[in-house]
Amino acid sequence: MTAAPDAPATTVRTTAMATHFGSFLLDSADGEVLDVRRHPADPEQSHLGESLRHFAENRVMRPAVRQSWLRDGPGAATHLRGHEPFVEVSWDHALDLVAAELARVRSQHGRSSIFGGSYGWGSAGRFGLASSQQHRFMRLAGGCTDQKGTYSSAAAEALFPYMVGMGYHAALARQTSWSVICENTELFVCFGGMRATNSHVTYGGQGPHHHNDWVGRARKAGVEFVNVGPLRDDFDPAVGAHWLPIRPGADVALMLGIIHTLVTDGLADEEFLVTHCHGWAQLRAHVLGEGFATACGDWDGATPWRDAVDYDTPKTAGWAASVTGIEAARIRALAHEMAAKRTLVNLSLSTQRAHHGEQPYWTALALACVLGQVGLPGGGYAFSFGTQGNTGAGQVRVRVPGLPVPMRQPGPPVIAVSRITEMLEGPGEPFDFDGHRGRFPDIKLVYWSGGNPFHHHQDLNRLVRAWQRPETIVVHEPFWSPVARRADVVLPATTPLERNDIGGAETMIVAMSAVAEPVGESRDDYWIFARLAERLDFGEKFTEGRTADEWLEVIYEIHRAANPESPPYDEFLRDGYVMAPGMSPMGEPRQVFLEAFRADPTAKPLRTPSGKIELWSETIAGYGYDDCPPHPAWMEPFERLGGARSDRFPLHLVSNQPAARLHSQYDHAAPSQATKVAGREPVRMHPDTAAARGIADGDVVRLFNDRGACLAGTVLDDAVMPQAVQISTGAWYDPAPDGTCRAGNPNALTADIGTSRLAQGPSAHTCLVEVELFEGEPPPVKSYLPPELVRLDN
Repeated sequence: MTAAPDAPATTVRTTAMATHFGSFLLDSADGEVLDVRRHPADPEQSHLGESLRHFAENRVMRPAVRQSWLRDGPGAATHLRGHEPFVEVSWDHALDLVAAELARVRSQHGRSSIFGGSYGWGSAGRFGLASSQQHRFMRLAGGCTDQKGTYSSAAAEALFPYMVGMGYHAALARQTSWSVICENTELFVCFGGMRATNSHVTYGGQGPHHHNDWVGRARKAGVEFVNVGPLRDDFDPAVGAHWLPIRPGADVALMLGIIHTLVTDGLADEEFLVTHCHGWAQLRAHVLGEGFATACGDWDGATPWRDAVDYDTPKTAGWAASVTGIEAARIRALAHEMAAKRTLVNLSLSTQRAHHGEQPYWTALALACVLGQVGLPGGGYAFSFGTQGNTGAGQVRVRVPGLPVPMRQPGPPVIAVSRITEMLEGPGEPFDFDGHRGRFPDIKLVYWSGGNPFHHHQDLNRLVRAWQRPETIVVHEPFWSPVARRADVVLPATTPLERNDIGGAETMIVAMSAVAEPVGESRDDYWIFARLAERLDFGEKFTEGRTADEWLEVIYEIHRAANPESPPYDEFLRDGYVMAPGMSPMGEPRQVFLEAFRADPTAKPLRTPSGKIELWSETIAGYGYDDCPPHPAWMEPFERLGGARSDRFPLHLVSNQPAARLHSQYDHAAPSQATKVAGREPVRMHPDTAAARGIADGDVVRLFNDRGACLAGTVLDDAVMPQAVQISTGAWYDPAPDGTCRAGNPNALTADIGTSRLAQGPSAHTCLVEVELFEGEPPPVKSYLPPELVRLDN
């Protein structure tokens, strides 16, 4: 018998890929990812990289149009979104439909009737970021209703200019560096913990991971950590952080109890409060319970917040204990320890994603001021340590431009990012947002690319109802995700593995080369918008005559003009990445937040009206908001443990970021699926909480409140305080006919209520529930099944 000839050797190709959770080297052959390896510039590798192997699964293969919409026109049977078949059509047919609908809506209803906010993380490629592509397209087309802010940090973003006269992201870049913390900090008090998995992720591209190394260095240097939060494992157990389990959402009460102790025990730095702060007298009166007249009597404007704030009760440690569940003696001891040591007060973003979420960030700054350590090396005020990658690494993020996006045109309204449901529900209704008043437009067309509102938005049952109001919804999506299934027109988009791009991964720039050909008939967002622009007669204006690859060279050369040390473009492509010039991989230069202001507040004033840290804001007072007073304050949320509605729903739901995926991205992939229990998202609860309800490890349970319900698989864990349960966000929303999410998305339970009229941020972390054992056979999860598809040959 003659031996068969040897099969031709498969050529394995290695390319670099930048993501929001790190940079990787991908080994691929014949369009398949064979291995995902650590990038040589990164000391650690995120396990989320394994998700990239699943880029070809569950894909939208061809343009698809909802059957009723295609047959009967815009507005047809909108209640069937998410339930009826799609008809597959050609690209020309789909693009003709979308272009005609954009033109019709703009002509008949005006540009404000198109919502083009398109919030989402999407790709870490600077050119391929879907939201930037869409914003360029919409603004060149004449504008549309847009949005401002983020779900992650809306309350903090709104508040920072009033507190310290700078934007949130500018302040984030000035955070005290870990090198200073290791040398000077004695006590690091973290409200909301310092979760390592969150610290491995950065919007726009995560560079080399150094968080774990810095925390380890700080611990060896003698820094003591305090974890204030409902989850013990919001700190790596190896750090040995002291855990103060607090009722979720009660951080402000604890801070005010500490401030009261500092004042009454003579530990407040009164000199710093006078020389560097504006409004201490008013805040002091509130903390000591000296009455409204003392705290706010000098203000001669309206005071609609008066009835929402308790000005008569001293905010003692005992009072704080009744709200937080932490013993008064422990609160007083912590206050004395913070005063005796060089103390850094840190907040995670979770603390401000709650009702009145502006208050934790303002009150924490007030606490740091009362301690008198703001601007001192290793002391004072910090935020976002444990929230995103390499905060405090002292690294200047390398700037890589993306596709140029024109400024917003005046006219169409701008809403707060998390007020989508309110906008869709209430055309013509007034809204307040950061000192401005507007009216919600009557949205006829929603255009979405690069995100999944049925992951990140609150009260998903309410969103489903509001989602039925527009006449047309267009979505760009690689996968049959929850938002794609609820669209009228789905245009299949490529993933970052199927296109070339440039990634700006903090301290390095990555040349992202396509690993595979586009799956099915998917196309990149630039290709889609360019062809829509051609049909709407501004194609040349959108593309400027350039292909996508030509744009990549342009944006790299813009970067290189500002950074002449960077190599020529061909060398960059050959090497695959370039480190930011002059940057130490472990975080120099040294920096201390507000150090120059502390040293000389007269010569280096803040850009606030007073030039000082504002503990009282006349500007906010002038807005006259009843839900946001002009000073830090404890305000009762719409529900809480020990307060409103806790008699019916005695457990607080903590819906934190997942460790096994990025938000909802690749929920269908192996890393996320490996964490599922009984095929759905796990819910962690304390063994005592489960035993009281007859629940065992691995059981399917139903979590519910008046807003909705979801099913989850039980994991017993004493790292969760007994009065709380925890489900990570991001399970692909899969509602049963009664609205119960079979997959375990916690936003089936959360309330869609703004933090306040100042920020209008999400209040996801103010959420009470009850849990019960699910009786009978649990229904299967259908999240990952594509809809019924009908082929139309044309």
